[in-house]
Amino acid sequence: MERLTGLDASFLYLETPSLHMHVSMAAVFDPSTVPGGYSFEKMRALVGSRLAVAPVFRRRLMEVPLRLGHPYWIDDRDLDIEYHIRRAALPSPGGPRELALFVGDVSSRQLDRRRPLWEMHVVEGLAHGHVAVVAKFHHSTIDGVSAAELLAELFDLVPDPPARLLPERGPGPEPVPSDLSLVARTLATHVAAPVDIARLAWRTGRSMLKVGRVRRSPTAKGALPLTTPRTSLNAAITPHRKVAFASIALDDVKELKRALDVTVNDVVLAICTGALRSYLRGRNELPDDPLVATVPVSMHPSMAGRRGANKLSAMFVSLPCEVADPKERVEIIRAGTKGAKSEHDALGADLLLNWAEHSAPNVFSPAARAYTRLRLAERHRPIHSLLISNVAGPDVPLYLGGAELLAALPLGPVLDGAGLNVTVMSYRGVLNWGLIACAETVPDLDAIAGAVVESLDELRSVTGLTPATPVGLSPDR
Repeated sequence: MERLTGLDASFLYLETPSLHMHVSMAAVFDPSTVPGGYSFEKMRALVGSRLAVAPVFRRRLMEVPLRLGHPYWIDDRDLDIEYHIRRAALPSPGGPRELALFVGDVSSRQLDRRRPLWEMHVVEGLAHGHVAVVAKFHHSTIDGVSAAELLAELFDLVPDPPARLLPERGPGPEPVPSDLSLVARTLATHVAAPVDIARLAWRTGRSMLKVGRVRRSPTAKGALPLTTPRTSLNAAITPHRKVAFASIALDDVKELKRALDVTVNDVVLAICTGALRSYLRGRNELPDDPLVATVPVSMHPSMAGRRGANKLSAMFVSLPCEVADPKERVEIIRAGTKGAKSEHDALGADLLLNWAEHSAPNVFSPAARAYTRLRLAERHRPIHSLLISNVAGPDVPLYLGGAELLAALPLGPVLDGAGLNVTVMSYRGVLNWGLIACAETVPDLDAIAGAVVESLDELRSVTGLTPATPVGLSPDR
């Protein structure tokens, strides 16, 4: 039994009927590499056999009575593998559009908190005989880095690997703790809370002074929340989700990185800025001021020994969609990300995690539901316009049950008042873009996805480089 960290638990408290706090991935496979031939039963058996090495598959929530504190993870020895791994099929022609519609439908439904917080759909009927696995995990169980670690447990480096030595299960399940013991444990954690909060408040005050000094310096500054202009992205969201995909060559991005003397992440942000500029111009709502994007920052390297699935912080970055010159947009983004990193470092990487430890479920959950129900996101200045994540993936071929992984398309949560999430992940020289949005807030999500390659080409053209190399999945591939 393990108590959730404050940040992990916060993803539960923030969830409402329209705000789903799960992360997803659509992985496309070539089953022709499976030794002895592919079958759904083989795929499910393979995943089932490896549950022992990945606790995230077996644990379920246990709430503290009266929600006095953060819930606990307990081992679910009655795991129903047939519930969690399901079979589906796409309608013809089984291309990226049909897959995106399926993933959007899966992403529109919350996970059942009475069970381990994950599910997989093995999807057949893709073009060229391909198969997809659409996986969904609650954010309380996983973040981008821990997702990559989970892939290492499920995937192999060759199609026919030797049998793995899996750890033996214990003699039986641990007894389920009583309500009284959970309350006692929770109250014990509250004893030191006032002292911890006082220390944290003092530290936060000092950090804010450091941030103030950074912002007063003549160097570049990061963006601020509550400064983004209102666009159609900034509406109260519904439960319905739309999904779209795009892919670009990593070498094309690295060429731009070298030519413009920026980082890969700067180029990704610039491409996203160009795509959003095209989308907003097409809707006649291009703002006069830059959009503000929230960019999650992984803290795993500096917090390797800290408990919890999520080790995240965040910084705010300006996306100058109002600027016509692509190279000028890159320069603004480079300066902005540099300033945002300086301010993030001054604030302290673990500040968010430490404050999250003191989040109270009986306060946060009702507040989140009231915020959604009253559509308060439409009654104040938007906090930000969207979320953008960039996750480094493997650069070598991976196999699941012998099937070769062709593409991994990641998707994050959509937040109330900022109805678009863009997640980018690299795999074997390709940057795969997963775009997910509230279906009513961003009805033409395909237009943003289609503008990703156009934005890349625009940047390469003004830099004197050749057009982008076509990559990724397409209906005729």
